[in-house]
Amino acid sequence: MRQSFRPAWWLPGPHAQTVWPYVFRPLRSVPLQRERLELPDGDFIDLDWSTQSRHPGLVLVIHGLEGSSQSAYVQRLLRQLERHGLQAVVMHFRGCSGEPNRLQRGYHAGDTADIDYVARQLLLRFPQRPLAAIGYSLGANALLKWLGETGRANPLRGGVAVSVPFELHAAADRLETGFSRIYQHSLLRSLRRTVTRKHALRGFPDPRAELAAARDMRGFDDRFTAPMHGFRDANDYYAQSSCRQWLPKIARKTLIVHAADDPFLNRNVIPTAHELPNNVELLLTEQGGHVGFASGRIPGLARDWLGAYAAHWLAHHLKG
Repeated sequence: MRQSFRPAWWLPGPHAQTVWPYVFRPLRSVPLQRERLELPDGDFIDLDWSTQSRHPGLVLVIHGLEGSSQSAYVQRLLRQLERHGLQAVVMHFRGCSGEPNRLQRGYHAGDTADIDYVARQLLLRFPQRPLAAIGYSLGANALLKWLGETGRANPLRGGVAVSVPFELHAAADRLETGFSRIYQHSLLRSLRRTVTRKHALRGFPDPRAELAAARDMRGFDDRFTAPMHGFRDANDYYAQSSCRQWLPKIARKTLIVHAADDPFLNRNVIPTAHELPNNVELLLTEQGGHVGFASGRIPGLARDWLGAYAAHWLAHHLKG
């Protein structure tokens, strides 16, 4: 493990780093072209494609909880990939592209079937193009779990996972403490809005009473995420969906970028070196927050270290 990230001195602590990407969004959005991909179960997901393609490689981008192609961290990555001439395709989880999905089920942190389906569809279309993927937060957990589940049969050239909730039960507990409850409040507000809109549009039962009873992430997962996706309860969902148990089975070249001060997860849940196979590198920084990692000496002029580092790593491993 090594550290090459130097945090901006004027963004001290994990919360400043975490909030920075949302306050200082890129001024220019990367142009994207949307494609609707029909799924075997009758549902759909939307893919957003960048137009850049000087490099033969293709990068599958997997956002975090309630994210999308317009999330600040995704837009920053797309700009960095653009500089390397890499084309990207952002896979939206079901219901995250601006239109509710058709089925009552949605998505969750261990939802690897859709990632597998999208990746294999891309390779069927472009068999000569090397494919890599990058996932953030919830998407990072799903990506690492999928890499472990598929082992040597995985179709990727490599993968990057950023700010990973390695053990979901521990992440739920962490969001119940201190300032991290602010993030929980924001996520729950977005989830409630998403569920309410979807149920009204699709004619599903009124969820407002259940939503009112779900006062934290564990409560929401217990009442919605778990039963909608075949789990007994939140504990069963967390146990089956956490990626940490799958890390030793990853066979593809993989980079994990994580900050020890991540306010979504306590330090003692970060995997140790003996848990990781030789092909998995953990770049553990002391600072960086959750999907933050902003550097720079001049106040207000932060450098996107995370996007630049990830794009460079992906371009390097997609050569040939």
